[in-house]
Amino acid sequence: MTSVRRRQQLWIVILLLAVGLLAVAALTLGPVAIQPDRLLATLLGQGDTTETAILWVIRLPRLLLGVAAGIALALSGAALQGILRNPLADPGLIGITAGASLGSVTVIVLGEVIADSLPTALRPWLLPIAAFLGAALVIALVFSLAQRDGTTSVATLILAGVAINATASAIIGGLVYISDDDQLRDLTFWTMGALAGAGWPLVLMAVALTALSAPLLAGQAQALDLFQLGERAAFHTGLDVERCKRRVALGTAITVGAVTSAAGPIGFIGLVAPHLARLIFGPRHAVLLPTAVLMGIALVLAADLVVRLVAPPAEPPLGLATSLIGGPFFLWLLLRSPMSHQQGN
Repeated sequence: MTSVRRRQQLWIVILLLAVGLLAVAALTLGPVAIQPDRLLATLLGQGDTTETAILWVIRLPRLLLGVAAGIALALSGAALQGILRNPLADPGLIGITAGASLGSVTVIVLGEVIADSLPTALRPWLLPIAAFLGAALVIALVFSLAQRDGTTSVATLILAGVAINATASAIIGGLVYISDDDQLRDLTFWTMGALAGAGWPLVLMAVALTALSAPLLAGQAQALDLFQLGERAAFHTGLDVERCKRRVALGTAITVGAVTSAAGPIGFIGLVAPHLARLIFGPRHAVLLPTAVLMGIALVLAADLVVRLVAPPAEPPLGLATSLIGGPFFLWLLLRSPMSHQQGN
């Protein structure tokens, strides 16, 4: 076994331990602490009333949503970076998160009007459906705009994402303007991203849709390796390039839409987690995708733990914490790998 292989295995063990410890911390730490030796008993329904309520109503759904968000954002970010052959790609940067946010905000503000025209069975799922449709529309639009002579222009795609982010922000601003006081309060906290606001139905929906779409994205590992040769070269190896793009687009729209509808927009995890995994484990996607997932879960849970403990009982939004980490990281990455060197054709 080579030293590189041993080092990678050691890092995987470290990441697994980190995720496990962060998960336990997420369930035990907070304004009301639950002692670790009481955790299992409380999970089994043998704790006191306060501990049981805190764990099952607040902390367990929050933990599951954080895990789903880490998986969804890291996996979709890694897949998009592989498709585009550019480490700057991210669901937020190319407008996918903005599209999901716009769909969700539309439902929050105009939901009663929209729901009246829908079958009763669909009304509870209006928020995730709108988020998926918003994400799907944006990803279809940016990929179509970036097509040049049968290939995808990375520079055009990122610029299209910038334009869509600006447009979505303007429309969201208009919806905020016409919202009432209750909607405005909900929107203020939702648009900054948080794991604490979603109840069990939205959390289970996000977990289920992430579990369905994650294998679709992870199953593209070999295809993503071929994309690193360039689209034309990948096509000549026998890869159905457009089919692979459609699968990545579908998986990204489903999982990012689901997580965004439940937690709000959480920025930069899809950028930072895959890049950290690539630095440690290399570019081979069979290893990169699962390790990026572990990185994503660890980053989301760590950031959520920080905002929970920094000034209890007040709690800054999770999206602010991830942006404070991701913004400087993106600037460093931009300086280290200028887009002018990554035109992806």
